[in-house]
Amino acid sequence: MDDAELRQVITDVQNGDIESFEKIVHRYQKSIFQYCYHMLGNYSEAEDMVQEVFLKAFRNLEKYKEEIPFGAWIYKIAYHQCIDMIRKRRLVKYLPFFYRDEKENKPVDQQIEAHYFNEFVHKAMTKLSMEERNLLILRCVQDKSYQEISFILNQNSTNLRKKYGRTAEKFRKYYTQVKGVGEVDVEQPSRFEKTFS
Repeated sequence: MDDAELRQVITDVQNGDIESFEKIVHRYQKSIFQYCYHMLGNYSEAEDMVQEVFLKAFRNLEKYKEEIPFGAWIYKIAYHQCIDMIRKRRLVKYLPFFYRDEKENKPVDQQIEAHYFNEFVHKAMTKLSMEERNLLILRCVQDKSYQEISFILNQNSTNLRKKYGRTAEKFRKYYTQVKGVGEVDVEQPSRFEKTFS
């Protein structure tokens, strides 16, 4: 579905064609799930969160303004929903980026982790603040522009560029520390690692 078709679907839903909302869900479900999974670090919570995000998007679709990219609008909803969930846990400082209980891992979890992250990346990411992790996820994993991230996080895009540079530098430092200096890497680097090399 291209942008023109998406705009038409949004208009149709706003005009009462409720069933067309399924097309929006179909377009964004996978990427919103991945985002929520990376933010929450829990498969079942991410699944629940995706439902909450789309429910909130549906209920608030009449407030959506066309000058804002729809993807950024729905990611902003996801961002706030995830932050609310993390606050409810009261474990913000101790939240692991991914849970490591192998019994709970499902094949899709392993595929997501294998595609984007390895053990060293995970350890380096846990040393970053939640805001820093979120910025790296949106920029590197979700391929969001600084303008979209600016809208999602409600921050100035110029400041975000600077913050991203500092965060990327911190990530590289932590990654080097956890991987060990002089260690030979025989594995292929993940997409996430390639972004920083």
